[in-house]
Amino acid sequence: MTKAELIAAIASDVSIKGTKADAGRYLNATLSAIQKALKKGDSVPLVGFGTFSVTKRKSRKGRHPQTGETLKIPARKVVRFSAGKNLREAVDKKWKK
Repeated sequence: MTKAELIAAIASDVSIKGTKADAGRYLNATLSAIQKALKKGDSVPLVGFGTFSVTKRKSRKGRHPQTGETLKIPARKVVRFSAGKNLREAVDKKWKK
């Protein structure tokens, strides 16, 4: 699903009157708020959906695929997503009883 398709789905599912432009603004505002929280180092739990969090990845050794040269990959922060129970169940219906 592309962002445009997601915006169209939001616009058609929302019970209040709104356009695709409104839905796009809502989606962009939501994504911006998540991004700001992650930049501060906070986690963003969305109950039933999942949790976005930031973790630190240690530096490590890598290898250049063309030359075979060993190089150092620096440490960095990465975004992680952990799916919530409801999302896992929706994707894999065999979990439902």
